[in-house]
Amino acid sequence: QVQLVESGGGSVQAGGSLRLSCAASGYIASSYCMGWFRQAPGKEREGVAAIYIGGGRTNYADSVKGRFTISHDNAKNTLYLQMSSLKPEDTAMYYCAAAFRYCSVVSVPLGEYAYNYWGQGTQVTVSS
Repeated sequence: QVQLVESGGGSVQAGGSLRLSCAASGYIASSYCMGWFRQAPGKEREGVAAIYIGGGRTNYADSVKGRFTISHDNAKNTLYLQMSSLKPEDTAMYYCAAAFRYCSVVSVPLGEYAYNYWGQGTQVTVSS
């Protein structure tokens, strides 16, 4: 069983930066993908960024390209999301997730359907 625990959320002004972390316990194979999702009040949860653990291939939502960077530290079994140039519209609960389906070196999904394990979330609030 995989357990995911997010940290690093908080409040920041527009233009600022935050780094989210997701500590994973349990078996995460190199064939897994891991991703970050977010859900703002009144909106559906959306995929933000994902990474293929075995090869480092990444996938980003258009809304965060060039501003967010996803990475994974194999030794620490920890996923990160470096967020820069934050905007008020980035305000949301951010979730970490792991997938072993629909994931390969050429396919790094951003859809919820692909992800099997989820963390509890960490809140990010960006003020203007």
